[in-house]
Amino acid sequence: MKKVAVLLGSLRAQSFSRSLVQALATIVPEPLSLDIVDIGDMPFYNPDLEGDAAPAAWLAFRRRILAADALLFVTPEYNRSVPAVLKNAIDVGSRPYGKSVWQGKPGAVITISPGRLGGFGANHHLRQSLMCLNVLTMATPEAYIADIAACLGEGGVFADAETQAFLQSYLQRFAAWVQLSTGAPAAAL
Repeated sequence: MKKVAVLLGSLRAQSFSRSLVQALATIVPEPLSLDIVDIGDMPFYNPDLEGDAAPAAWLAFRRRILAADALLFVTPEYNRSVPAVLKNAIDVGSRPYGKSVWQGKPGAVITISPGRLGGFGANHHLRQSLMCLNVLTMATPEAYIADIAACLGEGGVFADAETQAFLQSYLQRFAAWVQLSTGAPAAAL
């Protein structure tokens, strides 16, 4: 199995991001397994807190990411960018300098929006940060899920067959990307 650390850009317990990941868990192909990593309890990154004073939440987060085989970012768009909680997690994981937990991990980005743009701005802004950190981000297909409320039913299930089919194909491509990026034999891309 390949453990995929899932980072959500929303803190709400009943967020669309969390509900989407619950729905994805029902269709995720082998060898992937999804593991949501909580990022809401981490203090904002401050280099003064590194070393012996590093917050326990930072250290636990870094260990979880290091233990993961791959990364999946699922986030809404806030003001054409990523939410502060997700940017903070990226910053915490990239430090201290030279010890980034992101280095060389395969990743993918799914952005969501209740509107029609599907988080396009957040998707590309996040990809820019991930490229700088050498996350091997899957280039295609891209996933911008618009009108997310109509795509999901209660309890983390898909309410829209077209969205489910697209995301099933997306996850199959991501599984192949993870296999290829980690040196394991991959199914045909």
